[in-house]
Amino acid sequence: MSDDKNSKTPKDSHYANLRRAYRDQKAGGAASAGKTGAGKPSGGKPNGAPGFRPRPPVAPGEAAPDGLVRLYGIHTVRAALDNPRRKISRMLVTRNAAERLGIDISALPFKAELVEPRDIDRITGSEAVHQGVVIEARPLQPKALDALVDTRLVVVLDQVTDPHNVGAILRSAVAFGAGALITTSRHSPQESGVLAKSASGALEHIDMIEVKNLADALGKLQDAGFQTVGLDSDGPAEIEKSFAGRKIALVLGAEGKGLRQKTRETVAALARLDMPGAIRSLNVSNAAAVALYAAKTYLGVSK
Repeated sequence: MSDDKNSKTPKDSHYANLRRAYRDQKAGGAASAGKTGAGKPSGGKPNGAPGFRPRPPVAPGEAAPDGLVRLYGIHTVRAALDNPRRKISRMLVTRNAAERLGIDISALPFKAELVEPRDIDRITGSEAVHQGVVIEARPLQPKALDALVDTRLVVVLDQVTDPHNVGAILRSAVAFGAGALITTSRHSPQESGVLAKSASGALEHIDMIEVKNLADALGKLQDAGFQTVGLDSDGPAEIEKSFAGRKIALVLGAEGKGLRQKTRETVAALARLDMPGAIRSLNVSNAAAVALYAAKTYLGVSK
């Protein structure tokens, strides 16, 4: 029987050492006390000598050129590369990230450059989890409501402004097969690296629809056969018991204030998530995931 410890290749050990050194350099790690986890002096320094200190955070650099957005992260960039609608103009990538993406940068139809992680830090800031790759690309243009594809499930956001939440909702919407995410032209986040990274590639797989008047849009959805269901912690019925018809539009409001009064008056039904525990509310992105699962389950049964 082979020894697992001997199954690692020199390349595996090399990348493991690089990752460990990078983590220690950013956060101090075990070496910040001047010793390694084995009790040996770090970096060849005598006992008691200070180890290296974590580097100060690097602020984001200049904004992307006009008309472009910067997207980063392995899943985000992979999905962008696979999306024929995404127009990419430039890529900065580390050798390791290029291998993970399975790309030959010399064969790409846009400018691409091999760099070090710190070079990307100077662009995105060191707090961004860029995973060794960033691209500059044109944002995807939102569509009009009239362009809604033939789908039985959509998500509507009523002034949800946090890009982390919107990105997470996009990810859940794609996972559960929703055909579109509908937002308002005002009080909604624009496409950005933060939103796209939170979506983990989902931004490339769903139609983004932008409307000026949400109440009018909800009316048009109802005319198109959608039951519009607004999530409200004080809704009169549990969401599973509120669904009707063959098309569902889930409507979610912003953190804290929830659905606006006009939206509450416009939706066909207000519903709540059944939460028997001590906490009676969820982050909007978590609530969206639960509601999407419930809606997908209902639609699967109602075929």
